[in-house]
Amino acid sequence: MPTTAAAITLGWVDRRLGADRTALRRLEREINDEVLARFPAGTVEQVTLLTHDDTERVEPGELLVRVLVPVTGGPPPAEHQLQEWATEHHDLMRRLRRELSLRLPPAKQLEFTAGQAADAASIVLADDPELTAEPLPPREIVQAALRHLCARYVFPELAEQAATVVRAELAAGAYDDLDEEALADLLTSQLQEICHDKHLRVRTHEPRERLRPPPGRGHADRPHQKPGQLDNFGIHKVERLDGNIGYLDLRRVPVPEHGGQAIAAAMELVSGTSALIIDLRQNHGGSPDGVVFWCSYLFPGPTHLNDIYTAGTGETRQFWSLAYLPGERYLDRPVYLLCSGETFSGGEDFCYTLQAQGRAEVIGEPTGGGAHPTDFVPISATIGIGVPFARSINPVTGSNWQGTGVRPDTEVPAERAYDVAYGKALRQVLADDPPPPIAREATAALGRLADLEAGAAEAGAAEAGAAEAGAAEAGAAEVTGE
Repeated sequence: MPTTAAAITLGWVDRRLGADRTALRRLEREINDEVLARFPAGTVEQVTLLTHDDTERVEPGELLVRVLVPVTGGPPPAEHQLQEWATEHHDLMRRLRRELSLRLPPAKQLEFTAGQAADAASIVLADDPELTAEPLPPREIVQAALRHLCARYVFPELAEQAATVVRAELAAGAYDDLDEEALADLLTSQLQEICHDKHLRVRTHEPRERLRPPPGRGHADRPHQKPGQLDNFGIHKVERLDGNIGYLDLRRVPVPEHGGQAIAAAMELVSGTSALIIDLRQNHGGSPDGVVFWCSYLFPGPTHLNDIYTAGTGETRQFWSLAYLPGERYLDRPVYLLCSGETFSGGEDFCYTLQAQGRAEVIGEPTGGGAHPTDFVPISATIGIGVPFARSINPVTGSNWQGTGVRPDTEVPAERAYDVAYGKALRQVLADDPPPPIAREATAALGRLADLEAGAAEAGAAEAGAAEAGAAEAGAAEVTGE
């Protein structure tokens, strides 16, 4: 499979990329592969990326994408040959300029040149917000979505099957009169019907300029604020419950370089507890490295947690628990994970990994079933496609939770998972003969849980009785003809 799978589809590339020459060269190879695949064979020789260190034509933090076009040494002059080439490939040039603006914002200049010399004939397309904002017809959106799907999807055979179905629908005009929202919904349903992959979806989004905060209120005006800090890196609540039980409510999984300090602080706050409940019922995912960071606190030494296989490169990356962590590890104490049908992606990774290692008991409902790391690739300023490019392989099970979800050890309705886990934790604390103050807290908390359970049972019985009486009444009325 060609390496075009990784080309330019890196989402919103970090503006600091130019400072990392290794990352820059890797990205250069990826873009080169995709551009060569996009243009007719023999019409492009090479693509190179230049930074401010290479040319003063771009500012620090910006990139110039240089496309070398083949020209002959004889007449007509190189300038004329380049103009003829540009006339023939006008649409492809504009498409590449649009996609660079959307997917590689630092690429402020796109140059098509007839040679590497400083005075070589060239045509430069600067970043053009108006071009980026142009709406695309449904046909072009569908074609772009299929290009990214076939180049990137972790299962190439399934991608081709889905593309064949969509191309037939496209030829029949099924998408011609749809607005972007309806088009996104239809494409998503068709792709998921074949691939059975909830990460694979076409979706609309706000234009980037609308997502920028007003002047004086953005990250640039608050350099001390890290990305993700506004929602506390997904850490919704940290609490010590009666009976000396720790409780963490985690809504997403941050990358450690942003959220590591917050994770360490949360684990420090529960480090003295006797058992830990981690609530992932509303966790929709996040960073695989973040999952490793959280899980590392629960293991004493190096533990092989997960592998991720990337289809485009054929590489498998291993994920091991970290040898060093800030703060104290949480060892030799029970851990309970709460999950629901809403738990997805990285939240599921959290559950599946700890369940497979026998380190935690999972309580709640089967999870959403998304085990594939995904890139979101913008197609226009307002629509894009999320394409899973890799898959998780657990070293214990040899499999993952794709499609099936994580099956809880104790399956109960999601709304009851907290009470069930809390009861289990309290009983475990009491079984370990805790100090008298903790024993009194745990006993009282268990009593309150029992009262709640009894009340819920009475309410359920009353509701069932009312329903039964209503049904009997309705049946009697039907018999009497009332």
